[in-house]
Amino acid sequence: MPGILPFTRMAFVLVLTALLPFSASAENAFKGFKQLDTTTKMPKLNAFIAPGSTQQNAALREVEIEAKLTESGEPVRDGLSWYVFSPVAGADGKLPLVASARGGSAAFQLAPGDYLINVSFGRAGVTRKVNVPEDGTLDKQVMVLDAGGLVLNAVSGSDVRIRPDQLRFSIYSSEVREDGERGLVMADVAPNTMVRLNAGTYHIVSEYGAVNAVIRADIQVESGKLTEATIQHRAAQINFKLVSDAGGEAIADTAWSILTAAGDSVGESVSAFPTMVLAEGEYTAVARNKDKIYQRDFKVEAGKNTDVEVLMKDEQPQEPTSAATTLQQEPQPAAAGEPQNSARAPLPSYEQLVPGGADAD
Repeated sequence: MPGILPFTRMAFVLVLTALLPFSASAENAFKGFKQLDTTTKMPKLNAFIAPGSTQQNAALREVEIEAKLTESGEPVRDGLSWYVFSPVAGADGKLPLVASARGGSAAFQLAPGDYLINVSFGRAGVTRKVNVPEDGTLDKQVMVLDAGGLVLNAVSGSDVRIRPDQLRFSIYSSEVREDGERGLVMADVAPNTMVRLNAGTYHIVSEYGAVNAVIRADIQVESGKLTEATIQHRAAQINFKLVSDAGGEAIADTAWSILTAAGDSVGESVSAFPTMVLAEGEYTAVARNKDKIYQRDFKVEAGKNTDVEVLMKDEQPQEPTSAATTLQQEPQPAAAGEPQNSARAPLPSYEQLVPGGADAD
């Protein structure tokens, strides 16, 4: 997959992953990273029962429930969000919330009946329908999240470190919808942030800077494992300055435009010393200062951060500013024997000038 850091300097590129088993050791591994808490803040209670949600005079039964990342894994001890809903929609068309809890395993006091229980672990989650009988044995409920973790980072070139504030990631589903778009799972993910996800393949978009350095890759998240992926950007950070002599001081009040080899503008700035992150390729830097234009062609190589100086001696010819003048030929006298026309011949129409008239491209 293009855009992924080469593993042990091999010629081909691939996702660089460190797969750590979850269970008890995985939870410790997770604590080393900043957490993205994607659930609503709830009171730190073992269980919360919504007022008016229990039946009058109903004998409540305790429902114990726990969640695992994998079928054979250990119960998750922290970071879970539990929600219990009635399966019958209310007057507003929504399923009423019966109870909720945060933390690890939970215990709810519920009246006999059917319930929909949802547990989420970051962006990973699962829902199960549970029946609470009036009597008899009620076994502990175990829900399997089938989830893993993902930590993203990136470098420029082969191994040039990128400042965290210059990197952002977006996580999309791997499936493409009928409209050609992918479903957004999470946006604006900072590097070195652990994201909990259901097992599966995800489409990752990495943005370095704010111009055109964008890399895409598909990454597999495995159940019960922590995947660390480092994406390789083919880009560099370029500093621009307009100078009177090589190595001189940058001249203030300069407007900049950066053009691709095809002439498309990819970045603009008004600054004496602007900085832009550009994907590798050939560009033209155009500087305007006091109604004079200067320019220089330059090349960006992956991982090679550098300065681009535009010399004031590289002034470009100015475009004419006066309006074009249309000259009209004086009418010639008619030759002998030809009738004199007092009126000029009518000007041709657009349809006469352009074959096909209005249908022409």
